[in-house]
Amino acid sequence: MDQSEDREEGAPSWWTTYRPPMGPGPDPGSRPGSRPGPGPGPGPSCVPMKSDDSMGVSETQVEQQNSEVPSGLQHPTQLDSTSKETQKAPLKESLLKILKHLIDDDFKEFKWFLTIEELPIPVSKLENADRMDTVDLMVQTYYTNTQRVTVRVLEKMDRTDLVKKLSKGLPVSKESIHQCRRKLKVKLKRKFVRVFEGITKEGLPKTLLNQIYTELYITEGGATEVNQEHEVRQIETASRNPHRPPTTITCEDIFKTPPDTDEPIRTVLTKGVAGIGKTVLTQKFSLDWAEDKANQDIHFIFPFTFRELNVLKQKKFSLVELVHHFFTETKEAGIWIFEDFQVVFILDGLDECRPPLDFNNTQILTDVTESTSVDVLLMNLIRGNLLPSARLWITTRPAAANQIPEACRGMVTEVRGFTDPQKEEYFRKRFTDEEQTNTIMSHIKTSRSVHIMCHIPVFCWIIARVLEDVLKTTGRRQLPKTLTEMYIHFLVVQAKLKNIKYDGRSGTNSPWSPETKKMIESLGKLAFEQLKKGNLIFYESDLIECGIDISSASVYSGVFTEVFKEERGGYQDQRFCFIHLSVQEFLAALHVHQTFINTGVNLLSEEQTTSQRSGSAQTQFYQTAVDQALQSPNGHLDLFLRFLLGLSLQTNHNLLQGLMKQTGSSSETNQETAEYIKKKINNKLSVEKSINLFHCLNELEDGSLVDQIQQYLRGGGLDTYVPSPAQWSALAFILLSSDKDLDEFDLNKYSGSEEALLNLLPVVKASNKAVLTVYGLSERGFEDLSSVLRSQSSSLRHLDLTTNGLEDSGLKILSEGLRSPDCKLETLRLNICNLSERSCEGLSSVLRSQSGSLTHLELNNMDLKDSGQKIVSDGLRSPDCKLETLRLSICNLSERSCEGLSSVLRSQYSSLTHLDLNNMDLKDSGLKILSDGLRSPDCTLETLRLSGCLITEEGCSSLVSALKSNPSHLRLLDLSYNHPGASGQELCALVEDPHWTLDTVRFL
Repeated sequence: MDQSEDREEGAPSWWTTYRPPMGPGPDPGSRPGSRPGPGPGPGPSCVPMKSDDSMGVSETQVEQQNSEVPSGLQHPTQLDSTSKETQKAPLKESLLKILKHLIDDDFKEFKWFLTIEELPIPVSKLENADRMDTVDLMVQTYYTNTQRVTVRVLEKMDRTDLVKKLSKGLPVSKESIHQCRRKLKVKLKRKFVRVFEGITKEGLPKTLLNQIYTELYITEGGATEVNQEHEVRQIETASRNPHRPPTTITCEDIFKTPPDTDEPIRTVLTKGVAGIGKTVLTQKFSLDWAEDKANQDIHFIFPFTFRELNVLKQKKFSLVELVHHFFTETKEAGIWIFEDFQVVFILDGLDECRPPLDFNNTQILTDVTESTSVDVLLMNLIRGNLLPSARLWITTRPAAANQIPEACRGMVTEVRGFTDPQKEEYFRKRFTDEEQTNTIMSHIKTSRSVHIMCHIPVFCWIIARVLEDVLKTTGRRQLPKTLTEMYIHFLVVQAKLKNIKYDGRSGTNSPWSPETKKMIESLGKLAFEQLKKGNLIFYESDLIECGIDISSASVYSGVFTEVFKEERGGYQDQRFCFIHLSVQEFLAALHVHQTFINTGVNLLSEEQTTSQRSGSAQTQFYQTAVDQALQSPNGHLDLFLRFLLGLSLQTNHNLLQGLMKQTGSSSETNQETAEYIKKKINNKLSVEKSINLFHCLNELEDGSLVDQIQQYLRGGGLDTYVPSPAQWSALAFILLSSDKDLDEFDLNKYSGSEEALLNLLPVVKASNKAVLTVYGLSERGFEDLSSVLRSQSSSLRHLDLTTNGLEDSGLKILSEGLRSPDCKLETLRLNICNLSERSCEGLSSVLRSQSGSLTHLELNNMDLKDSGQKIVSDGLRSPDCKLETLRLSICNLSERSCEGLSSVLRSQYSSLTHLDLNNMDLKDSGLKILSDGLRSPDCTLETLRLSGCLITEEGCSSLVSALKSNPSHLRLLDLSYNHPGASGQELCALVEDPHWTLDTVRFL
């Protein structure tokens, strides 16, 4: 957005229409005659995650920093008395009409209220004043505040009908608008200037947002379909795609009009998994505006969270009333019409909306003063029925993104969290000790699962809290390696903090006091019960279902401040949540595990086992968990299962000594569970499920499958050994965990069989470049490879199928994938693939595809013939063709094929810059035809390879003539193994001439 000092554009006019709300006010429960008086009222705390509502900055200090406002909103200059009287006229006329509606007794009551205002009009002046006299007295006494006083008095008299009538024609001064904007900036700065990296609570140290803020990786053009997968799966998928990042945008440019369109963006939908930084992103956007750093063409920013809107679902508001309720500054200024302003509504946390928005069955609403339920208001605002001039920024977790109709999404963005350099930047900001930071970064990289989770900023904070404590207390020898260990240490750190801060105990005492145990037990039950329902935000009714009263929950949030937090909505309604989904999953797993150990009850099967400590009962318990996780189609129990199995280790029991009942060694149970998991992996599960089971084996400290396959690889490959399905999965897991292997995956390093390709297709899908040499690939193999090309989540950009027995039938199947709108392939090599001219129709259709992304195509050593090349040329001339490099060496082409290629070079749509025709029988006649294309002003060719094409001086002479007529592009010309004669000297002269771009001519 324009951030220049000249901010006149979009400023409202000197007067704007004043329109009070229709119908009842925001609090239907108020008694008639006892309307709220002046002042801001009880406004909401409006606290989204990681915000600060009560920082220690004085209002005066903040106002001084926000003194600069757009010139269109500056204080008015002194006006002469005639001008002032002219501006007062509409005000007086509107006020007189209102007073005429009052009967004598009501008019008398109205005047009485004026005598008790903050700035009262003396009784002596009002006693005998008629309606016109009263109007003059009010304007003389209050002037710019006249409408505010009138509304206040009428509300006290319970005359909302007259408040509605007053709306027509009553102006709001520019000075009032300026003051409102300044006060709103003060409010937002006080709210967002400081954040908690954990949660919001009085007395805890706070951090300046600008000091800790690390730029997030935000991409434009995210997928619009719903993704129901567990968010850890989504993070793992994203971590395997570092090669070609999509278009990235910064926070301040979120509403910037894209370069390919002139149409401004009204609605931005930003997706991101829990804890990825969506809320902090909106807070940074609001803070930059409040501090006059960015987006000053915006007049008002109104940040809402669905958490606070949820508690208003039973109440009715108009859109104006809703804004007034949360941002009382606008009501005090008398602003009821926002069409003249550039307004941004931020709606944070769509996934937390209860119940979800239903756009299919919603009444249409166009009047911003008409009252209705909050969800109807929001849907009409999002659809553009209400205040179409406003801009909206909606944030959500991926699973709820499809609630917003496609027609209402101006742009879809995705917060991907931290890239690897941003992770390091975060920890270097978090720790001032460089050695400590290096130790932490090195340790994180040793655990793939931990390193992946560090894409999430909240997880980085958890890691920092844990490793900081462990480094102080145990040194570097005992740093936690698995996720379960990390979260156990996190819980221990929180328990220690409670002991020291609230219980007055020493940090060396056992962290598990009876009170702490009870709290963890209650929170664990809440975590598990709500996890089953898919709830991340808990209200009083949810707490009661789990046997927790509201006062106990408040105590828990006050004590375990970095685990469980409380927030308050606009009516002081309380709501609670864990700081991150993974913390909820860990406590849920701890609750299920403790319940089984203590009582023998398996909460996952809801059946009591016959023996509390039977090895078979324990085995059955863990097997039940594995089965339930595998049955979940979207992996919602994946992380829960990792934690549950990790808690079975005796080493982790020891870390929880005093909290968890000690059951003695469980190595036999762990081994049985590991073997059960390996059998499941052997059943050819989906790649996502297999990967999670390998993570589970890591939590159980069983790396045998991975060790086996690595041993075979060290022994020379898999050509003489046939791996089991589980071992293929182990190899896939190893490769998917390696950035180096994913940059370029060569199947031949492991095996050249179709079985190898089919088992390692997930690796192909996650790779940037894949070299696949599989002779005799079946139809199923081609169909599976085509499905990889069609996959929206595929990272594949370069595919080399050289020396495959592809044949025409195989290419036909692949072409279906290449034509898919989701195919992102840029390079395709089909050298020596036994293709004939019949394959060219499929390739031509790929080149003509509007969604195609292919820029490099190699068809060397094919029997395409002239007829096949002609068909390919038809595709090359298409306006949608993006091909830049075409290699046709040794393709059995003659001089007749040059006509089609020449027409391509003459095409205004052609983007061809590199053409390889080596070892063709083009002869002089063919080169003459080709030279006609090179003469065209539309020709953009930079490299032309004609080695071994039977060309003599006659053909080269035509080429020299063409280059002299169009010297602007060609830079490299290869004429080796030809006989250019004297024309060769002329070409060398062109290289020496600075007027020509030709850099290199090869004759040998």
